[in-house]
Amino acid sequence: MSLYLTVKTLHILSAAILFGTGTGIAFFMFRSFSGEVPESGLYAARNTVLADYLFTLPAAIFQPLSGIWLIYLSGYNWHAKWLVISYLLYLLIGLCWLPVVWIQIQLKRQLMTACMTDSPLPASHRKLFHWWIALGIPAFISILVIFFLMVLKPA
Repeated sequence: MSLYLTVKTLHILSAAILFGTGTGIAFFMFRSFSGEVPESGLYAARNTVLADYLFTLPAAIFQPLSGIWLIYLSGYNWHAKWLVISYLLYLLIGLCWLPVVWIQIQLKRQLMTACMTDSPLPASHRKLFHWWIALGIPAFISILVIFFLMVLKPA
């Protein structure tokens, strides 16, 4: 297998990890938020934060590095419209993801406190969760558009 195909395969796998982890995290966070039991929310929040560190962060770092390598190896124009749009969308994803990680940590802390003290969740918990959703939607849409751009490479 050529170097280009090896890098492309790794790039696709890391994109799948980003998308899959993001989708899985969203599913479990939604499910736990709708529950009545703070312990289930805590379990989901702990694993969400852990999954972001173990899977999302390394894949998010690898994506632009492997993308740069692929552009170099393939000889694509660095300023091609589809690539520039991809760069901007990836930046948007990062700008959404950073506060999302902070929010997840805050949600986890609030859930830990509620579980340890057997007290209700603070009112800010719902507000933080709504911000988590509001930031996740543009990030999710952006990654879908990037997949489209990477596959079709429109002129």
